[in-house]
Amino acid sequence: MGSNQQQQRVVNVVAVFFFLVLIPVTQSLPFIVLHGIGDQCKNGGVTNFVKLLSDWSGSQGYCLEIGNGMWTSWTKPLLKQTAIACEKVKKMSELNQGYNIVGLSQGNVIGRGIIEFCDGGPPVKNFISLGGPHAGTASIPLCGSEKVCTLIDSVIKFGVYSSIVQNSLAPTGYVKMPIDIAGYLKGCKFLPKLNNEIINKRNSTYSKRFASLENLVLIMFDHDTILIPKETAWFGFYPDGALHSVLPPQQTKLYTEDWIGLRALDEAGKVKFFNVSGDHLDISHSDMKSYIVPYLKDHNHIVPYLKNQMKEY
Repeated sequence: MGSNQQQQRVVNVVAVFFFLVLIPVTQSLPFIVLHGIGDQCKNGGVTNFVKLLSDWSGSQGYCLEIGNGMWTSWTKPLLKQTAIACEKVKKMSELNQGYNIVGLSQGNVIGRGIIEFCDGGPPVKNFISLGGPHAGTASIPLCGSEKVCTLIDSVIKFGVYSSIVQNSLAPTGYVKMPIDIAGYLKGCKFLPKLNNEIINKRNSTYSKRFASLENLVLIMFDHDTILIPKETAWFGFYPDGALHSVLPPQQTKLYTEDWIGLRALDEAGKVKFFNVSGDHLDISHSDMKSYIVPYLKDHNHIVPYLKNQMKEY
């Protein structure tokens, strides 16, 4: 027995090692479309727009509706519309691994609201903006229907920055009168927050989230008669106190002081400034293919994968 104990035992040990392997895979990210004011997802123009982009890009597209569409887009305050959109994207399992946003007109400020304000939402990779009032607009958009025009006429007399108007007409949330900046900062309930304009209330989380985009595509319409000025689609706007001599985005304080991360994105080469001919949202198929589709197509993503390897000793 003693000799047996002195014998060296040979034990075969099988060890399993796990290696984390990063594998590049081609993944088609879905996208959502946020329509403009007075529109709705079921309208033929929006339906066709989403279908064309899906067909051309090979990515699944969804129109995200807020409330009943047209009436809600006019009457529900934009902070509430953004909160509804935030909850919707969080509940869409298709978006869990990331997604892209295509915004149309007013839908762009809601899209930016999702990016900046939506806690716990899936990551937004690319944001493609068509005719967005990003720096504000110096006029309420055309009402478009008798019902809406009647509403505007009945409340606008109280002043665009009054509580009753801000809580009744969504687009007043991004009306910026350059000759009344004090009134705008005090009374406007949405855009000053979105653009981090209020000095003692600036939130670095908003700028970090916006600056995390992979691409920001800003499309301006050369003959836009809705946005005043049209350059707001690029974050350009009038200087404070004037209604002339539009400042290019790079000369605004929003950019130079980098309130929302726009300068950081631009300096990283992630901002694309495109302009197309036509009036507001009047975009040709060829321009859609040139300026929207490339940012919706498949992209390579790094996916972690655990690989095991066994060795015998």
